[in-house]
Amino acid sequence: MASVSSLASTVDQRIADALSAALPEAGPASPLLRRSDRADFQANGLLALAKRLKGNPRELATRVVSALTAEGTAPDVIKEAEVSGPGFLNITITDRAIIETLAARAADSRLGVPYAERPGTTVIDYAQPNVAKEMHVGHLRSAVIGAAMVEILEFTGEKVIRRHHIGDWGTQFGMLIQYLIEHPHELDHKGGPDATSGTSSPDGPGTAAAIDGETAMSNLNRLYKASRVLFDSDEEFKARSRDRVVALQAGDEETRTFWQRFVDESKIYFYSVFDKLDMEIHDADVVGESGYNHMLEETCRILEETGVAVRSEGALCVFFEDVKGPDGNQVPLIVKKSNGGYGYAATDLSAIRDRVQSLDATALLYVVDVRQSLHFKMVFETARRAGWLNDEVRAVQLAFGTVLGKDGKPFKTREGETVRLEDLLDEAVERATAVVREKAEKAGLSEREITENGWYVGIGAVKYADLSTSAVRDYKFDLDQMVSLNGDTSVYLQYAYARIKSILRKAGDTEPAARPELALAPAERALGLHVDEFGEVLSEVASSYEPHKLAAYLYQLASHFTTFYDQCPVLKADTPAQVENRLFLCDVTARTLQQGLALLGIRAPERL
Repeated sequence: MASVSSLASTVDQRIADALSAALPEAGPASPLLRRSDRADFQANGLLALAKRLKGNPRELATRVVSALTAEGTAPDVIKEAEVSGPGFLNITITDRAIIETLAARAADSRLGVPYAERPGTTVIDYAQPNVAKEMHVGHLRSAVIGAAMVEILEFTGEKVIRRHHIGDWGTQFGMLIQYLIEHPHELDHKGGPDATSGTSSPDGPGTAAAIDGETAMSNLNRLYKASRVLFDSDEEFKARSRDRVVALQAGDEETRTFWQRFVDESKIYFYSVFDKLDMEIHDADVVGESGYNHMLEETCRILEETGVAVRSEGALCVFFEDVKGPDGNQVPLIVKKSNGGYGYAATDLSAIRDRVQSLDATALLYVVDVRQSLHFKMVFETARRAGWLNDEVRAVQLAFGTVLGKDGKPFKTREGETVRLEDLLDEAVERATAVVREKAEKAGLSEREITENGWYVGIGAVKYADLSTSAVRDYKFDLDQMVSLNGDTSVYLQYAYARIKSILRKAGDTEPAARPELALAPAERALGLHVDEFGEVLSEVASSYEPHKLAAYLYQLASHFTTFYDQCPVLKADTPAQVENRLFLCDVTARTLQQGLALLGIRAPERL
């Protein structure tokens, strides 16, 4: 499969060549091309070039236009080039170039999107729930943003290794394990999938996996509450629980066996929630805090021997000139506590060592709450000082903000409790199903299709609301807006896709076909030029880790299609050739929409 040069890159190269021909003394110079509402493209680079050469920008621009339109230069791409304002170049593309470029894209299964020039190996740390605890709305963003970045980077040719750094270690397990040892049947339940079977189910909500996940979480909640009551009221049980922590950390076989039961039970629950979220989680990618226990002591030894970490009041610490407390004293990253226990930093630094040295990572991407930014800044700097991160290996925190309620405050239930993620997803699917049902009769949907599409639309609405917002910003969780058919929502995009598929079905035996010889209406041109930007948008999103830019592109694409649909009859176009060409524009738009939504983890039903 061959990549297709975008019209923007082709024009950029043509202008660069004309610059070299007209102004050989200028040397290499960028045209600084961008889309324009005055023409198809505008080049602004001549202003800076004229300043450097101490020349008149309009005169330089005129010379470049002459080189672009010189005799013998075929107008295969550039229809018109004119000087505007103080020295801008306004460029209009030929209709033929637009359709021929789109035809080349349509002939490729990847829509002509190129692979990255120098792909590497990226480890993405995302979707990190805690063992024996319910997933809540705070777990949503890491899962959704991380899964989208996995898909986007893999599509560009990057090798991606997923890591789910679940919270499966800590002193609370002493209490839980001791209670389970004394009440051995508290986690028993019948049926359900094996927690370590490999992936979450693709069958959607309401399956055995989802039902069994609820049972698993119910058991864990009941056990946690009962053990907490006993821990707080019975000093002897509290003492036994603390002894159990020591046994767990020492590797006692019986204690580890009971600990594993908590992990496996929690995985049943995790997988049921991710299943509902339409996300695939592979068991091999779940490497929790405990997975690095064997590395902690060596990590601390290396840091101390190299002088990266020093002893302070009995603890092993790393200090930073720019990290200070209110009293003006430096606040350290504590790697090992004075009592011999290890902090989160020791685990995170050991994970970096493992991912760089064992997984050969060239990039580490952490999809983690913005409130942990200082911690990761300190961890990354420590890893750089230790030599685990360098010019060849970088670590980036893709920081995300908070999910807010309609009132602009952190999202809570009416009782002030954190919202359970399952409840939130169930309500989204319920609302979306009602929207789908309203349109079902006209679309001729069966009850099964209504249920299935309600899930696609509801889960898509939740994901898109998250992904269409810049990750670092907070956003309001408003289901009424999320499932709206109007505005910047996934439902709007999904209905645009379904509308196109309906047009293609109604076309019957008439096949989409590119007709480069035809003149294009303004709405056709705008749609075609926007479709052509898909590859460049993906390249930018992959390099900057900003999936909201892909969401914005797709919304604009659906908007361009809506304008095209309103202004350009497709099946009732003036000539058979025009019908075929407009069907072709519909088809390549639908494929681009579907591919883009898939990269965001959103399904596009063909009938809605």
